[in-house]
Amino acid sequence: MPSPLSADLRERVVAAVMAGASCHRAAARFGVSVSSASRWSERFRHEGQLASKPMGGDHTSKRMPG
Repeated sequence: MPSPLSADLRERVVAAVMAGASCHRAAARFGVSVSSASRWSERFRHEGQLASKPMGGDHTSKRMPG
C-alpha cells in the first residue's frame, strides 16, 4: 500500500486551489494527480482537514465492536 503524501505538499496544493487555481493547474504545478488535488481541496472545504485519513483496517466487515 502506498504511503500518504506529505502534509506540506497537501497544504501547498490546497492553498493554490483556495487562491484561485484550478485543481488541474495546481495538480500539474505540484506533480500530483488531479483527483488528489480535488479530494484534498474538497475535504479541506468541508472538514477543515489536511491530514491524510487513516489507512488499513477492516473496511468491509459490518461487525459491531465489542
